[in-house]
Amino acid sequence: MGVHAERFAGKKAVVTGAAQGIGLAVARRLVRESADVVLVDRSETVKEAAGDLGAHAVIADLETYEGARAAVTEAREHLGRVDCLVNNVGGTIWAMPYEHYTPEQILAEIQRSLFPSLWTCRAVLPTLIEQRSGTIVNVSSVATRGINRIPYAAAKGGINALTASLALEAAPYGIRVVATAPGGTDAPARRVARGPAPATDQEKAWYRQIVDQTVDSSLMKRYGSVDEQAAAIVFLASDEASYITGTVLPVAGGDLG
Repeated sequence: MGVHAERFAGKKAVVTGAAQGIGLAVARRLVRESADVVLVDRSETVKEAAGDLGAHAVIADLETYEGARAAVTEAREHLGRVDCLVNNVGGTIWAMPYEHYTPEQILAEIQRSLFPSLWTCRAVLPTLIEQRSGTIVNVSSVATRGINRIPYAAAKGGINALTASLALEAAPYGIRVVATAPGGTDAPARRVARGPAPATDQEKAWYRQIVDQTVDSSLMKRYGSVDEQAAAIVFLASDEASYITGTVLPVAGGDLG
C-alpha cells in the first residue's frame, strides 16, 4: 500500500485497540507517515507494539469513562495536543443466532463495541473544542446488516449514529467526525482473544455462516487485509479528507452493510 511519508508531519495521533490487528496497522502507518502516535490498549502487549514503533503506550480499559479519560489525559500530556483520534476498540465476542444470547452476553457485546468509542469521544472532545481543530475516526462495521451477531451489529449501528450526530455538533469547532465500516478482514492470529473460540460443532457452524455471508455479500468475494483497512482509516484522518465529515465509508469489497 502506498505510504505518504510526510502526510502527518507535525501531527499528534491517538489509536485505540492498537496492540494488534487493524489498530496496530493504523498506528504503524501513521508512524511511517511521520505522525507522533500514542497506542492505547488494555493489553500489556501494547507496550511491545509501541516499542517496536518508537511510540508511546497507554494501558487503559476504555469500557469505562474513567479509563477513557485517563487514557486521553496521558496521551495529551505526552503529545501536547491531539490532532487525530482513531477509535478502533471492538469486535464480536460470540457468534450465534440472537435467541441463544444470554442477557449478560448481550451487555458484554455492547460494552465491548459501543462504549469505548462513546467514552473516548466524550473524553477527547473538550481538548478538540479548545483547539478548535481535530479529527475523530471511528471504526464501525458492515455487520450492521449481518447474521449471528445481533448485539455486535447493534453496537456498530450505534457507532454510525455517534459519527453522524457528533459531526453535526462538532463542525462549528473545526472538528471532523468520520468512520469506516470494515468488512471481513484477514488479520494475524490474535495474541489476546476477544472471547472463547467456537468449541462445539454447532458453534463452528454458526461462525461459518458469518464467514459465508461476509464473502457472499462482498462484490470482490474475498476478505480484505489489515493494510487495506488502515489505508482508508488513515486517509480519513488526514488533511486530504478535510471536506469529509459525518460519513461512514464502507471498506468491504462492495458490501454496503
